[in-house]
Amino acid sequence: MQRKNIWYLLSLLLVGAMILSACQPAATPTEEAPVAEEPAGEEPAAEEPMADVALRWRTRPDNQEEADVYGNISSELDAQLEGITLAYEAGGSETSSYQDVLKTEIGAGTAPDVFWIPGTDIADFASRGLILNVADLAGKTDGFDVNAFYPGPMGHLTFNPETSTSGADSGALWGLPRDVSTFALYLNLDLIAEAGAADPRELAKNGEWTWEAFLEVSQATRALGSDIYGYGASAWWGPYGVWLNAAGGGFFNADRTSCNLNSAESLAGLTFQRSLYADYDVAVPYGEDAEAPFRAGKVAMFQNGRWATPGIRTATFNWDVVELPKGPSGSQGNWLFWGAYVINAKTEHPEEAWKLVQALTTAETQAKVSALGANIPSRVSQAALDAFLTFTPPTNNQAFLNGLNDNPATEGPLWAGSWPDYDKVMGPAIQAVLTGQTSVEDFGATICDEANKAFGQ
Repeated sequence: MQRKNIWYLLSLLLVGAMILSACQPAATPTEEAPVAEEPAGEEPAAEEPMADVALRWRTRPDNQEEADVYGNISSELDAQLEGITLAYEAGGSETSSYQDVLKTEIGAGTAPDVFWIPGTDIADFASRGLILNVADLAGKTDGFDVNAFYPGPMGHLTFNPETSTSGADSGALWGLPRDVSTFALYLNLDLIAEAGAADPRELAKNGEWTWEAFLEVSQATRALGSDIYGYGASAWWGPYGVWLNAAGGGFFNADRTSCNLNSAESLAGLTFQRSLYADYDVAVPYGEDAEAPFRAGKVAMFQNGRWATPGIRTATFNWDVVELPKGPSGSQGNWLFWGAYVINAKTEHPEEAWKLVQALTTAETQAKVSALGANIPSRVSQAALDAFLTFTPPTNNQAFLNGLNDNPATEGPLWAGSWPDYDKVMGPAIQAVLTGQTSVEDFGATICDEANKAFGQ
């Protein structure tokens, strides 16, 4: 009984304590309940910012100076494009062509998101499904207008092979033109003066700059020494094509569906060009680099496009440019060169890539590229052309515009055939003529039989 009483008393005491605790007043507004303290030094977690989209893009520069031009442009655009980080690559290969390298990389999934290709290759890349048709993206872009660019390049860039139509409503847009250019002759004025030859700029101004006058200046400067040449050009279709064009011929028939290399006019142009190497010995041997000896002061006239200007600006001799001499047709036979920025069909970021293509072809960006010497803006704008004339040296920038005004042949792809296949036949065959391995007559007798295979004939 005694033990039960003890437990009874303890129970009463416990109940009483609980009642007293429940009756305590709640904390008043001035008597805040204590708050558990957070560990010192810890900040509330913040949301992580969205990572930038990383894009790679590539061009094929003619020299290190031109590569530096595009590297600088990339750095500027990297700072301007929100949410996008850029990495520029200067493309080129000693073993395979720039285009072949791109095709291999696209297949392997390692190609850049955006890249430049020559106008001749647009059809080949498009038909293989290697580049993106950005017509839908362009249609959603406020203020975009295909007519803001030269119609020659845009005719090819908007060509729809399914409907054989071109233009803003064709449903096709394979990219945007980076720039345009024509050929000119870069002049070593010191060599020309030393030889006592006529100034080609004055001859051109007087309407006397012809093939015959060009040959006279070449011969006079060649006579200065065994290591001095009157003329030099690179070994690709552009330089040799002008002689065929200026004679009234050309690579293709009018609708670009078959070979025209064996026409009387084309063969006349090739015959004159061959004479510069074989008969008169005034030219840097065909196939050898002509730019390096020109920059070293060993060549009087170097044929190249505006893209060569950044490199030539490093020359220490007195230099300028002049338009190409007029041939039997009364024309320079010049080209309207162009290339386009296109988007890798396998890119993971098509919208961002399209923003980059637009940024690379704005009037502002093109003006910067032109000011640095690389090319002529591809946008149709008199203000842009007027500004181009001020981007010196060279002093005679009008020579490039004179080429544009001389109805140049527009560089373009073969939608009805394969340009790479055609070029693989034409290039070695013409090289054989210009190096003396084949006669012009033998070339003409067989060339179109082989070249027309590129059209399936």
